[in-house]
Amino acid sequence: MRAATSLLRRVGGRGAAAAGGGTLLGRRWLCLPPHSLLPMPALSPTMTQGNLVTWKKKEGDSIEAGDVIAEVETDKATVDYEAVDDGILAKILVPEGTEDVLVGTSVAVVVDEAGDVGAFADYVPSSSTGNKAELAPAKPAPAPAPAAAAPPPPPAGVVAAAAPRAAGAPVPASPLAKRMAAQMGIPLAALKGTGPGGRVIAADVKEPSAEEATTAKGAAPGAAVVPAGAEYIDLPNSNIRKVTAKNMVKNKNENPHYYDHARASETQPSPPPPPPPSLPDLCHTLASAASQALEAKISVNDYVIKAAALALKEVPACNSSYTDEYIRERCQYSAADISVAVNTDRGLLTPIVFGAASSRWTLAGLAKENKLKPEQFLGGTFTISNLGSMGVKQFTAIINAPQACILAVGGADVKVVPDGKGGFTTKSVMVVSLSSDHRVVDGMIAAQYLKSFKKYMENPLLLLLSAP
Repeated sequence: MRAATSLLRRVGGRGAAAAGGGTLLGRRWLCLPPHSLLPMPALSPTMTQGNLVTWKKKEGDSIEAGDVIAEVETDKATVDYEAVDDGILAKILVPEGTEDVLVGTSVAVVVDEAGDVGAFADYVPSSSTGNKAELAPAKPAPAPAPAAAAPPPPPAGVVAAAAPRAAGAPVPASPLAKRMAAQMGIPLAALKGTGPGGRVIAADVKEPSAEEATTAKGAAPGAAVVPAGAEYIDLPNSNIRKVTAKNMVKNKNENPHYYDHARASETQPSPPPPPPPSLPDLCHTLASAASQALEAKISVNDYVIKAAALALKEVPACNSSYTDEYIRERCQYSAADISVAVNTDRGLLTPIVFGAASSRWTLAGLAKENKLKPEQFLGGTFTISNLGSMGVKQFTAIINAPQACILAVGGADVKVVPDGKGGFTTKSVMVVSLSSDHRVVDGMIAAQYLKSFKKYMENPLLLLLSAP
């Protein structure tokens, strides 16, 4: 990312000695050619550390400004790390697959001339040059010779048996081994660790044999392979899940939640002639037209998002955020930037529909493919969580702080209701629940918002007639 420009460090000549703080290590690299240390960048406002997923360039490759040199998993998504200057990648300091690398840690060395690459073959940065994370050595140090009175060491290749592990206890494993096992669908409990104390290391994680592959052939795609006799599976948490869990607890404990519920019908009995179309009929008609003319798919969720945005314009107090110093309320005619909760295999994401009163929801696919850019999911003024398609009829959601409200949308049920003429008719009814921060939104304001949302859902033509 270009935000990493200011983090580049230029080192060379006397600067190299200064970087070493006058120590033996600093004097060792005194004669190194001029070079730049690439740091682990902060790719989101809340990022303090990240995982270096993969390198897109190898040592000796030329780099041009704008080239993607690596992929970094932040607390929100996997983001491309773009070069900001031209040069040659001389040395990779942090191997791919390394987890929890602190922001600012030097991850690579870049030089200007190809002839300078060889000078960094054995380069190791000191802590004063920005390496804040301790990385495991590439090769284990040789074990010291046993004392004379000590028993002879076990034969080469034999690993001392680990202490018995209590049932349900976590399996000790290196971060890289956990990642590899999760990608291959192999439970850690099924692996025999050859590291110290029986710790599972990367070398212990191997592709399943042909027999194991045949056994797992009928398993669902992406499902973990569970060997016979395994008691449990340890699936490492992604950064997104870790951050989501932390924020959920914080938001629930610190923000005084209260809940309002309302039923909104998707049809509205109206006197002829002619009755307005119901929302399902209108969705079907517009979806067919859009599919033919625009090659776009329109769903009920698109109408929910637009109805929510138009209701925010009528009740702007719900389009607010809270801080200890002030309450930021969007003006009546400002845009409603709605975050929409999307479940992915890596955790919960909330991509944003900017200006939702006049925009369509198009980012769900990018979220599930892990291709969102930071600017597409950071921010937002109001959140919608829709579980109606999963058969959930009613639920309440946790506020996405610092936003003041989140709307939980349940599925629709067909109800028999009076038609106003002495008979009966049917209409589709959904239950929506508004979770509000009582420091910002009072009960009466929440009721006004739900009334406005219900108006737009029950009169879908208003969604088309309302100006952006």
